[in-house]
Amino acid sequence: MKVHATLSTLLHGYFTQRLIAEMGASPHTVACYRDTFRLLLGFAQNRLSKSPTMLLPQDLDAPFVGHFLNHLEKGRGNVAASRNIRLAAIHSFFKYVALQEPSLGALAQRVLAIPCKRHVSKPIDFLTQTEMDSLLAAPDQGTWMGRRDRALLLVAVQTGLRASELIGLRCQDVVLGCGAHVRCLDKGRRERCTPLRKDAVSTLRAWMHERDGQPSDPLFPNARGTPLSHDGLDYLLSKHVAKAKAKCPSLLTKRVTPQVLRHYADLRTMPTGTPKGRFSAEFCCAYAA
Repeated sequence: MKVHATLSTLLHGYFTQRLIAEMGASPHTVACYRDTFRLLLGFAQNRLSKSPTMLLPQDLDAPFVGHFLNHLEKGRGNVAASRNIRLAAIHSFFKYVALQEPSLGALAQRVLAIPCKRHVSKPIDFLTQTEMDSLLAAPDQGTWMGRRDRALLLVAVQTGLRASELIGLRCQDVVLGCGAHVRCLDKGRRERCTPLRKDAVSTLRAWMHERDGQPSDPLFPNARGTPLSHDGLDYLLSKHVAKAKAKCPSLLTKRVTPQVLRHYADLRTMPTGTPKGRFSAEFCCAYAA
């Protein structure tokens, strides 16, 4: 008689075999999916009075998943977009379950039929030239952290890098001189080269001379010399935004996040029709010239 896989076994196989070995998911994706199942298992323990090791795949049927999604919105105050992210992780897991345990195919099919919730996307704020100039002037250039922060903000607004890409930059990812640019891996694991303007080049050259790091060292380290965290990036940005508001009152009505800086990326000097973000090294040279 065949012994069916337990929920713990399926989860272990899903994370180690499917996400990491087969899909090569990024650490950020793995962490996001891990948090989803931590919330789901905690909800199941409270609602079903079962420890996570005693749960069966059948316990996570479509009605139960529906109750969990409602709990996220009403109990935890998550918006519909966050709910949909959690549901995407659950859908991904049950696609794996259907392949590994055909006897659970009907269960998986019902869970996979749960739709994402429609919602109205709020427009992302953008900064004017005056607002951005005030923000770039906020860091204190008389301190090490102030010089680091200004270099970081200047790179952010000129390149449109994501927060994870920005804090993940290494000294070796910056190419100065002719065709100055920064390199990073985007969400699709493709290398992207983004050109830099002269003001960013001069600022980065001075910062990297002061930084004096090894090629593999983080370009923008924290006080301990390790890479900035997302919380650290949010903190330094909010600190400088608060200072900039004193000189630029229009910032009082805006919520400035790393995503807002991405949308500021000024492409006015680039050729018309050039796609934002991905460029070849040859284009970087032509752009700098």
